[in-house]
Amino acid sequence: MQEHAHILLIDDEKNYLLVLQTLLEDKGYTVTALNDPETALAFLHESEVDVVVTDMKMPKLTGQEVLQHIKQFWPHLPVLIMTAFGSIESAVEVMKYGAFDYITKPFSNDELLLSINNAVELAFAHQQYYLLQQELKDRYGVHQIVGNSRAIRDVLALVDRAAPSRSTVLIAGESGTGKELVARAIHFASPRRDKPFVSVNCMALNAGVLESELFGHEKGSFTGAVAMRRGRFEQADGGTLFLDEIGELSLDLQVKLLRVLQERRFERVGGTEEISVDIRVVAATNKDLTKLVALGQFREDLYYRLNVVQITLPPLRERREDIPLLVAHFVDKVLEENSMGKKSFSNEALNYLTGYEWPGNIRQLQNVVESCLVLVPTTIITVDDLPAEIRDEESQFKSAVDLLPFPLDLADTLNKIEAALVRRSLVRADFIQTKAAEYLGISKSLLQYKLKKYGIAGH
Repeated sequence: MQEHAHILLIDDEKNYLLVLQTLLEDKGYTVTALNDPETALAFLHESEVDVVVTDMKMPKLTGQEVLQHIKQFWPHLPVLIMTAFGSIESAVEVMKYGAFDYITKPFSNDELLLSINNAVELAFAHQQYYLLQQELKDRYGVHQIVGNSRAIRDVLALVDRAAPSRSTVLIAGESGTGKELVARAIHFASPRRDKPFVSVNCMALNAGVLESELFGHEKGSFTGAVAMRRGRFEQADGGTLFLDEIGELSLDLQVKLLRVLQERRFERVGGTEEISVDIRVVAATNKDLTKLVALGQFREDLYYRLNVVQITLPPLRERREDIPLLVAHFVDKVLEENSMGKKSFSNEALNYLTGYEWPGNIRQLQNVVESCLVLVPTTIITVDDLPAEIRDEESQFKSAVDLLPFPLDLADTLNKIEAALVRRSLVRADFIQTKAAEYLGISKSLLQYKLKKYGIAGH
């Protein structure tokens, strides 16, 4: 990547400028050399530059003034200052304003090249970070929450309203419903979007390890603490801390978390110095925290501190109309990630997917879709290709019953179901009545009676 770096040189001494330009171009850099600082700043507003190298003493503008202008508009652009009048005071001054390095003339070519190489690496690191942030915004933005059901539209409306604030959010829902996706959507729709999003699963670690993970530790605070380590609260400073499975926190850690939420201050494990942080906390749970409060397993004051804004995610079985959209989304995703040719689910297979209970929710659906796409050799995935539990007729029947609205007229509903089954048996039997009756486990004469009862054409 280094050979693509664009270096802007600024020095009022034209001969010196030419020497530096030749040196850098010989090393593979693209170089723009300008002897007027005002022209150079105008050039910056029109062009993409990776590193700026500027002299300190120049007419019109000093190197420090150039530096201050650059940091105002491009805070992450590395700037190297060159000067023939070096002093500790001037070095400290320009470094205070954000200079990447300060080099005193005359300097060796190796010294300059090393400093520029380090600056280029920093510039590319910032570019990669920016691209990653853009990718994360695209991946976890609100528009990536797939669904058009009333339930999911209500969730998105809450995300839109909650995101701009710094209020704590509690996301409730069964495992696999997409709680972390919603937490990330809140972060990337908030003013903290350019700061870190840090995630911790409170169930994945025991209490002792989790405390160190959250708050960090000082060197020597416990066996194995060979160096100071910053915890997730410090890592999330300025951004969002997502605490997943918050109901698993021990009572001791609940007390410490409550203090951080109230005061935004804490100490590292084994430390005495208070550390202040600016964070927004988003917590998630698949448990009923009010029940845990009643049982004395979760602090009531912490519950109310966390539950400023509550977002409840519906299980997949309560938003079945979103399943075809989710399947299409996962199909596109898996095919692209695995460079696979076009594949799809048959309409009947899609009906079975829509009718299943999905105890593992969206996570389970995604796994089933990916498994079918990878393992089934044909381009069309049929009902026979689906896992056995999804093809189970009892499960499908229970799901169909769950979809019936309440209150209902039982007699009328049973008649409608019976009529639908009669029609279905006829279609499957190619309108051969004897075969249709066998499908239903009844006599042909009884089938004919039902055809007449429901006004169904038998051929």
